[in-house]
Amino acid sequence: MNYFSSSFKLGILGGGQLGKMLLTETRKYDIYTCVLDASNDAPCKIGSNEFHLGDLLDFDTVYQFGKKVDVLTIEIENVNVDALEKLEKEGITVYPSAKTLRTIQNKAKQKLFYIDNNLPTAPFSRFAYLSEIEDAVNNGGLHFPFVWKAAQFGYDGNGVKIVRTLEDLNGLPKGECITEELIPFKNELAVIVSRNAKGEVKTFPVVEMEFHPEANQVEYVICPARIDPEIAKKAEEVALKTSQAFKHVGLLAVEMFQTKDDKILINEVAPRPHNSGHQTIEANYTSQFEQHIRAILNLPLGSTANKGGGIMVNLVGAEGYTGNVVYKNIEEIMSMDGVTPHIYGKKETRPFRKMGHVTIVNEDINEARKIAEKVKNTIKVISKNQ
Repeated sequence: MNYFSSSFKLGILGGGQLGKMLLTETRKYDIYTCVLDASNDAPCKIGSNEFHLGDLLDFDTVYQFGKKVDVLTIEIENVNVDALEKLEKEGITVYPSAKTLRTIQNKAKQKLFYIDNNLPTAPFSRFAYLSEIEDAVNNGGLHFPFVWKAAQFGYDGNGVKIVRTLEDLNGLPKGECITEELIPFKNELAVIVSRNAKGEVKTFPVVEMEFHPEANQVEYVICPARIDPEIAKKAEEVALKTSQAFKHVGLLAVEMFQTKDDKILINEVAPRPHNSGHQTIEANYTSQFEQHIRAILNLPLGSTANKGGGIMVNLVGAEGYTGNVVYKNIEEIMSMDGVTPHIYGKKETRPFRKMGHVTIVNEDINEARKIAEKVKNTIKVISKNQ
């Protein structure tokens, strides 16, 4: 099929920053794009050929949008899967498939999938209601501390909480959830696997993630990860095995824990471009966003090799600031060698909201990490009038 400068239409469900970065690649190749999002201020609005306003969880909205395109993909998992199933039956190509999405959307189903496919993950329990957790604690079936996760609609640290006492359950959503053993780990790692419909598979180099202690958001993504080659190989093997089990097409980001005794356990996965791959835009021969487009259109996959050391710093709204965004000291970081800011186009900031990221590229990963710290301490995402 001719995708380039043609009547072919690629549909993207979700108009956030991941979609915006996908559109950089579609514009490079002159692929016609249609985007659906519920917000009129979505970052994708300016970059797509057609922008449609609508609810991603509404069956009719997603179905009618999908009928207009040739291939449909996502930049967010929270979409109406029933509509995707109907579209697939009617001959629309949907990647990742409705089946893959249905499993990944629900964290309880996702964990059961790992068990069924003999994939390593932390021990867990599944609860239909939050109130059942208190019963399990009282009858000795569950012990503190543990991690609570909402079964659905969690993102960026929302829907996840470490529970050390019963009081920590106060204010959490009442519905379906899981609890996981709190794993003592040395590192949080991630591997992004790309797979096209022909079955060609490539992995991006293993990254390590440093988290913000309070917001449960990634502060730094470091590539290559500063770990032993044997650990990196083990993480890559687990990611490939996970990808094979899902048989997804597109990208699969596999987040993992490296335990104190060097076991690799899957935390969770995302079947789309992911925060752990943003540094690939500057630091790799093929970015994760270009690779996703190549994979879902069944084109040859690009080289995933690093050009050098790459670190990504998330730009999130500073605490105490809400309103029209101002990027304070951005010129200062732009004067540093190998530093590239990406601004997502969200006009309103609020505490911990993802507003952009900065990539630091340097031959020496340790030098890159020092510059990343300087970037983090220099640029501030604040608001006017405060």
